[in-house]
Amino acid sequence: MSWGTELWDQFDNLEKHTQWGIDVLEKYIKFVKERTEIELSYAKQLRNLSKKYQPKKNSKEEEEYKYTSCKAFLSTLNEMNDYAGQHEVISENMTSQITVDLARFVQELKQERKSNFHDGRKAQQHMETCWKQLESSKRRFERDCKEADRAQQYFEKMDADINVTKADVEKARQQAQIRHQMAEDSKADYSSSLQKFNQEQHEYYHTHIPSIFQKIQEMEERRIVRIGESMKTYAEVDRQVIPIIGKCLDGIVKAAEAINQKSDSQLVIEAYKSGFEPPGDIEFEDYTQPMKRTVSDNSLSNSRGDGKPELKFGGKSKGKLWPFIKKNKPPPPPPASASPSAVPNGPQSPKQQKEPLSHRFNEFMISKPKIHCFRSLKRGGATPEDFSNLPPEQRRKKLQQKVDELNKEIQKEMDQRDAITKMKDVYLKNPQMGDPASLDHKLTEVSQNIEKLRLEAQKFEAWLAEVEGRLPARGEQARRQSGMYDGQGAPTANSCAQDRESPDGSYTEERSQENEVKVLATDFDDEFDDEEPLPAIGTCKALYTFEGQNEGTISVIEGEILYVIEEDKGDGWTRIRRNEDEEGYVPTSYVEVYLDKNAKGAKTYI
Repeated sequence: MSWGTELWDQFDNLEKHTQWGIDVLEKYIKFVKERTEIELSYAKQLRNLSKKYQPKKNSKEEEEYKYTSCKAFLSTLNEMNDYAGQHEVISENMTSQITVDLARFVQELKQERKSNFHDGRKAQQHMETCWKQLESSKRRFERDCKEADRAQQYFEKMDADINVTKADVEKARQQAQIRHQMAEDSKADYSSSLQKFNQEQHEYYHTHIPSIFQKIQEMEERRIVRIGESMKTYAEVDRQVIPIIGKCLDGIVKAAEAINQKSDSQLVIEAYKSGFEPPGDIEFEDYTQPMKRTVSDNSLSNSRGDGKPELKFGGKSKGKLWPFIKKNKPPPPPPASASPSAVPNGPQSPKQQKEPLSHRFNEFMISKPKIHCFRSLKRGGATPEDFSNLPPEQRRKKLQQKVDELNKEIQKEMDQRDAITKMKDVYLKNPQMGDPASLDHKLTEVSQNIEKLRLEAQKFEAWLAEVEGRLPARGEQARRQSGMYDGQGAPTANSCAQDRESPDGSYTEERSQENEVKVLATDFDDEFDDEEPLPAIGTCKALYTFEGQNEGTISVIEGEILYVIEEDKGDGWTRIRRNEDEEGYVPTSYVEVYLDKNAKGAKTYI
């Protein structure tokens, strides 16, 4: 099967077919090139997607990735980044192994095709020239034969005419002979041209054209083979990255299998555990006896004869209670406990009521935090150095973290001191390397830094020991079932966290105690009058009625609209304001908050 023998007369069609083959190859090159662009675009989008959801450094999101589910998600992002890298590899390999090689091959094909068809056209032109020569010889032979025939006829006519002279007859005879000779010469030339043309034609159709068409056939077959190899390479490039992509997917599966719901639940406990004990049972109040409500020996409570709180710290002091409020259903405020010293059906002794109240109230006032801590709670100032604004458990974690950081810094400084000391020894042994005295200043500076860090670490360790000693042990749970504040063993106060570690309880209102509280509240107000009030970051609507009996809280009525000045910090309390003089904390579950997105400090919850 050869194009030279089978398609000897299809020169033009072969020219069109080979051009079509090159067009197909160029179309495939364009296809592969667009595929590489898609792979690069896909890889870029995957990388951008992975980067978009990576946790930002030094942000709250970074802290969330301690949970196993978030770690698995982070592993998924990293694996997707590697996955994108494999698509970049596909693009690079297709470009280098297919696109570039095929583009070079196409140029070679075009040159070879041009050369072959140029030779074919040259052979065609030669045959056309031979044909024209043959036709010219043939026409000349035909013309000379006709001229010879006419000359012969004229001679015969002159020879037969008796009136013609002998000289004219001889002249006609010579002319006829010349014409016959010219015809013979034309005949010989025509025969030679015909023989030459037949030979050239035979070589053209049996040698030149088959050779040229064979080269064109081989060129076309190479093109077909090459495009097939390119298609195989196209598949192999994809197949080569499949194992690595499989490892990426296996990494995602492994990360998903590493998710531990129990571990995440424990981390939630560690993150939000306050260290407080749940409130104890509320004692039964017997209203059938004609007596007044008295003060319990283990609680400082506020009697509410008309159901309204009367004793407040002027709406200024805002010490938070522990977060015992459930989110789904607000619990009722704890009622005042009945006094165990009450005698049924007997007159009540004012002195007996007043003595325990005075005793409890004095303890309560002695254990009050410092004014600057109230200011930090009220005005939302900077976090205290000892983290006293946090619940006990969270404070312990923060202090432990701070101690660990200081110990690392101390170790780093000590390593630096050791290095400087060794360098100084080297200088002492080899003075040409440096002056040992030049390191004394640096050594003194490092030693001072170590001393400062140790003092700082001791300070935080003392706070940590204080908190760990104050946290309730498991054996003390029975003693603290009442959930009321016990001021007997409490320190006199250098920390704001004291009123957070246990609830203040409620107390029975007495005239003298109310005066004392108002005087202290006035002192507190004087400390705060020179400060600007916090701006409102939104509004809230009271879902339930809440009677703020405890220090730092504020009473609200169901349906009331108030301003939000501080969001819930994770302890279950939100700080609100009614007007310039009335602000305080309410349980977050009692209100529906509408934050202003444009307000400074406001956060958006999704």
